[in-house]
Amino acid sequence: MESYRLLGLLLLLVVGGQSLTPAHHLSLADVARLQTALSRPFSDLQAAYHSVLGLTRLGAAVPDHKEICRYLKSQLDPTSIDSLFFAAETSKAISGCEIPVSNETRDLLLAAVSEDSTMSQIHRAVSALSSLGLPHAFQEVVGALTARINKEDNVMAIILALQTASRLPQQAELGGILEEIEDLTARLDDLGGIYLQFEEGLEATAMFVTAAYDLSDHVDVEPPLKEDQVIQLVNAIFGKKSWDSLAEAFSVASAAHALSNNRFHVPIMVSAQGPATVSHSQPTLQLLVTDVMSQSLASVNVLVESAQSVASKSVILSKAPFILNDGVFELNFMSSQPASGYYQFTVAVTGDSRLVANHVELKVKVSTEVAISNMDLSVVDKDQSIGTKTTRVDYPSKSKSSFTADSHQNFAMAFQLVDVNNGLQLTPHQTFVRLHNQKTGQEVVFVAEPDSKNLYKFELDTAERKSEFDSTSGTYSLYLIVGDATLENPILWNVADVVLKFVDEEAPAVLQSKTLYVPKPEIQHLFREPEKKPPNVVSNTFTGLVLSPLLLLLILWFKLGANVSNLSFSPSTILFHVGHAAMLGLMYVYWTHLNMFQTLKYLAIIGGVTFLAGNRMLAQKAVKRIAAEQSSRLAKYRSLR
Repeated sequence: MESYRLLGLLLLLVVGGQSLTPAHHLSLADVARLQTALSRPFSDLQAAYHSVLGLTRLGAAVPDHKEICRYLKSQLDPTSIDSLFFAAETSKAISGCEIPVSNETRDLLLAAVSEDSTMSQIHRAVSALSSLGLPHAFQEVVGALTARINKEDNVMAIILALQTASRLPQQAELGGILEEIEDLTARLDDLGGIYLQFEEGLEATAMFVTAAYDLSDHVDVEPPLKEDQVIQLVNAIFGKKSWDSLAEAFSVASAAHALSNNRFHVPIMVSAQGPATVSHSQPTLQLLVTDVMSQSLASVNVLVESAQSVASKSVILSKAPFILNDGVFELNFMSSQPASGYYQFTVAVTGDSRLVANHVELKVKVSTEVAISNMDLSVVDKDQSIGTKTTRVDYPSKSKSSFTADSHQNFAMAFQLVDVNNGLQLTPHQTFVRLHNQKTGQEVVFVAEPDSKNLYKFELDTAERKSEFDSTSGTYSLYLIVGDATLENPILWNVADVVLKFVDEEAPAVLQSKTLYVPKPEIQHLFREPEKKPPNVVSNTFTGLVLSPLLLLLILWFKLGANVSNLSFSPSTILFHVGHAAMLGLMYVYWTHLNMFQTLKYLAIIGGVTFLAGNRMLAQKAVKRIAAEQSSRLAKYRSLR
């Protein structure tokens, strides 16, 4: 999905101007591929329904109606609403096929039209009754649809309600169901202002478009869809060029038919036939105007509202009609004598009030051929002690004589670029002078730029530019390169040979092949020297200060007397104190030998054992304290007695 969204955005930037235009549609190749996807062998009645109706809505021929009819009758289950729906709808799309209907079949279908049935059952029952030509109470259908919408308030259920309502007579009260189109439109997700779709996917989006236009056509009420919304739906439905299932391909074909054959909105595609390029040899701009299935719309009118030069912003042409010729709209733009370059066309398509996206902008290129005139070559003496001699060279010939320039001289060339067709001067985007050393193959390229009179001049000062040539003297082939996107004849012209002589010539360093594979000298890396350690007196003093609190603790214990009477030598007590000491030792080992991850692994083991032992030790102390308190109370009680 992301790939075709990106393609759609790029197409909108190229084709679209201020207004949104369709970025996707079904090309003739897409239509053919869609027909192939729908022309599968039938695996069941549902597959036959999707295949036959999908091909019919694409306008493709459905072969062998009699064989299809025999298949429908052989697979029909008269006790199944789904089977009756698929068979009845498919038989209606082909000629000469009548599905037998019994009273039991009719009663089964009528019984399904109830608010206790699902929306799918109601839709298929009503559609089967309609296709089989059986009467039904349409007001009961409206009531059942309304009730089910309140119970099944989801996108697919409401779409089926719209499809069902389009099969009812126009005198039915369909206003409430028709309003559901606006409700569903509000549920569409806007993706970047280019796509509108349901989160349920492509099939649901395409079915909504089909159902909305079918019902709107049926009641002759325009659906509440804005032009930009219609274009965004077109982009979402036709942006995908492969389909995951037969049902998805059928839904796309149905949406394409609905968007091309409804009473209200017909999105159109306006595109150039071939490259949007005109020239004196091909003066006609050709446009194709088609619907979303690439079917030509010959009944419309195409008008150029304005054709504006991109460079100068001047309007060259306005209010000029295209002429329809064999399904293609043509305009002789070169009759307006435009200069070469790019032009922004604003095109309007009229003649049908249903048209959507009927104002588009196209960028058209006017190509021409370039000619080189007044090519003058000369060697100019810097101190002007020698007169300048100019040699004129005619394109495409090469100068018969060569030119020599040293540090006291400059080599100069001057020329003009003109339009072959009208003689106007041109300034292409790419005009280069290339000097190619015939011996070493070295190339140096310079840019030739025009002056205020569009006269191109190039002057080479050998003394100042010697570094660009590596001070390599020799004979250089002089080429002129002219290119532009609007030129039909880009030029590469070998104008002359130029001998350049540099002062203090230095031969370029040549790397001997024998040194390519010799080991390079070893790189000796000097690490930063460690900082000088402090004296032993400082280190020992700091260690003593760190250990002094422990020494103070031992002194206070000795002076005050440590109460160790409650210390028991049970296993849990011993294990707790050993574990606590082990954790302190682990901190020291971490500082000297271990890393953090190793320390955490050992700490988890030691800490877990210490925690369990400590919990057991505290529990034993609590039991002893409670027992002692009870003994004290009992002794006190006995003394009172």
